[in-house]
Amino acid sequence: MSGWFNKFKESRLVKGSVYSIVGALSYPRLNIINKLEVEGMEQLRDLPGEKVLFVSNHQTYFAEVIAFLHIFCASSWGQKKKIGFPFYLLWPFIRVKFVSAEETMKKNFMSKVFALAGSIMVKRVWVSEGKEIRKGLDPSDTRKIARALDHNWVITFPQGTTTPFAPGRKGTAFIIKHHRPIVIPVVIDGFSTAFDKKGIKLKTKNTRLTVKFKAPLAINYDDSTENILQQLMQAIEQSREFMPGEENVKM
Repeated sequence: MSGWFNKFKESRLVKGSVYSIVGALSYPRLNIINKLEVEGMEQLRDLPGEKVLFVSNHQTYFAEVIAFLHIFCASSWGQKKKIGFPFYLLWPFIRVKFVSAEETMKKNFMSKVFALAGSIMVKRVWVSEGKEIRKGLDPSDTRKIARALDHNWVITFPQGTTTPFAPGRKGTAFIIKHHRPIVIPVVIDGFSTAFDKKGIKLKTKNTRLTVKFKAPLAINYDDSTENILQQLMQAIEQSREFMPGEENVKM
């Protein structure tokens, strides 16, 4: 029964409907009330349909993921520089998954509905008697992500928090090292200015929302997870050298 239900959730009927509804509701906030600007969108057209991992910084729970879905769908309809008018919601590109905290996606009805858009729910932190006893991903979570990569594009946020310049977590580097996907760094900005922490309520209008897709990373998959993580954090501009007030000293 669970296998049948999982297939039903992944069907175009269910997933496509969620994309279309969420897309229609969010489009005005992303591209009319505010202005979404995309850089590097043209290179999405050359990517295979699987084994692609988008690694991004994080500012809200949902807004940037929704923006990515708009961009991917628009790209699948031939757009190269902007998302344009949302005709793409008539037949959205649904081979996308995104890594999200289980506790976030199960909080309320709206988050549970959005989870149908392709959430890979993971337990980033275990808490016992008010104390945090584990950080990172457990083996079952890494297997979920690995299976998703076999047939989809996957979006992940290695910091696991919306706090800027928070340290990255090794789980993402571990997945890259052992499953060797194409890694696309993404740098986003403006979302925490335009939206509340959840990424649902508007805080300001006429905000410039930027999404920059960089070229695929040249990764030595035999390198240590520590070095791969350091490369990721630098690529998404969340390493120390990008912190305000820090001088980028070249040795």
